[in-house]
Amino acid sequence: MTQSFFHSPKGGVDFLGLRRGRSGATEIVYDDGVARRMVWRVQGQANEVALGDALSVAVGAVRVLPTLYAELKRRSIAIEAIVR
Repeated sequence: MTQSFFHSPKGGVDFLGLRRGRSGATEIVYDDGVARRMVWRVQGQANEVALGDALSVAVGAVRVLPTLYAELKRRSIAIEAIVR
């Protein structure tokens, strides 16, 4: 898997990225550029194309997180939050 990163196209500071975690699982990273950083582990086999499409749509939306959740649900991609 190659790492993928998405920044808000409207000049915002929102960031979404895909990476491999220490355990080898695919993870989604969100950072609002100010105070919030969140990480989720993708459950099951990750379809990189579907994940990339979902992240791309979400980062371009006004409300990034609700759109991300909706796009992942639409594509039947299950995630779990990683508490740090």
